[in-house]
Amino acid sequence: MKVAGANNKSLQLVMLVVVMTGLVEQGKGHVCANTFFSALVQMIPCRAAVAPFSPIPPSEACCNAVKSLGQPCLCVLVNGPPISGVDRNMALQLPDKCTANFEPCEITKK
Repeated sequence: MKVAGANNKSLQLVMLVVVMTGLVEQGKGHVCANTFFSALVQMIPCRAAVAPFSPIPPSEACCNAVKSLGQPCLCVLVNGPPISGVDRNMALQLPDKCTANFEPCEITKK
């Protein structure tokens, strides 16, 4: 039975790698060098600006984070797992609000 458990763990690892690879390969030929979670941590200054129905504009710290993170990583966040307290549509507006001049993210989720 030890072999079956090892195979199960190997399958889980392979599935994790496949999912993470799919998350990283966003953007037009560009990849995000950050993991989903490190990109999410970098965007903490934007939390107030992307809360549902928030009238708060992005702060300078938020805009700096958006520009530093880059379009491919922002797209990874927008297309990744749901983030509690974050309105994805408001997150998609951050580059325009911060004058970051990014290409729009392609939304891969329906």
